[in-house]
Amino acid sequence: MEINPITIRTLSMLGQRGVFGLAFMDVAETDRNIIALSADLCNTSGLDRFRTKYPDRFFNVGIAEQNMVGVAAGLAAAGYVPFATTFANFAALRSCEQVRHFLGYMKENVKLVGFGAGFSFGMFGTTHYALEDVAVLRAINNLVILNPADGLEVLKATHAAAKINAPVYIRLSGVMNNPIIYKSDYVFEIGKAITLREGMDVSIITTGSMVDLALKAAALLEADGVSAEVVNMHTIKPLDVYAVEKACAKKLIVTVEEHSRIGGLGSAVAEVLTSNTRRPIQIILGTGDEYLHAGDFQHMLESHGLTALQIAKKISNTYKEVVK
Repeated sequence: MEINPITIRTLSMLGQRGVFGLAFMDVAETDRNIIALSADLCNTSGLDRFRTKYPDRFFNVGIAEQNMVGVAAGLAAAGYVPFATTFANFAALRSCEQVRHFLGYMKENVKLVGFGAGFSFGMFGTTHYALEDVAVLRAINNLVILNPADGLEVLKATHAAAKINAPVYIRLSGVMNNPIIYKSDYVFEIGKAITLREGMDVSIITTGSMVDLALKAAALLEADGVSAEVVNMHTIKPLDVYAVEKACAKKLIVTVEEHSRIGGLGSAVAEVLTSNTRRPIQIILGTGDEYLHAGDFQHMLESHGLTALQIAKKISNTYKEVVK
């Protein structure tokens, strides 16, 4: 797929799920061993074109996510490269034991794609929100976790996942008209964070749908006299330890994620900081230890203090306390 401004805008309009469908067609055309599995969510996961073009390489297991992971592992053991797709909360929580056994323990080359992560499903509510998936899957050995920030990064992450011989979880979040983070082509490397904005005072380490809001928060902080860098930690596991250690030169480290504050990116960064002698103050921003009433995507972000203005205010207030 040629990367140009028109392509990038199209990817943004489609949202991350729609982009995955295009990206998967892209990688599948170059390798006949790449196959797709769905838990009765073909259209929702953007695989309808693939199913039509390659019906012998598409498997709908029905509403049976645990079975889907097992079938995918069996196909991987036979030499295929299966992408198993379903809602993120079902992929991580309902299928947790199968993911642990087949992907973590047996290291089968399965690519588990969880879409609709975070608050993407809006009024569907807590039963469909995936706010614990990273915490659960991060504890499973040998599993790579990717959380792309925009449409172009979904394309990059899908290609990267297809190329490595390892189990991968791709976490797709956000809604349609996903904000554009990358306005031109760039190099994506699993396990290597990308600094999107330089700053002297604060390091904001973020991931997925929160990258755009972190950049906007950094702009608001600049107007308030606080210089903040923004680091896109698109790979939550393996974490870019060097990027975290580099951020320790700042007075304050902030993590922002559309995920529980317990066990996600913030916890991963905190684990690195515990062994660093230059350990700065850390703020972990994410969802609280509670389940709030459902609402649309924007409403849920506001309810959990995850808008750009709310993020900027929390950082500014803490930073002023730190530098007193």
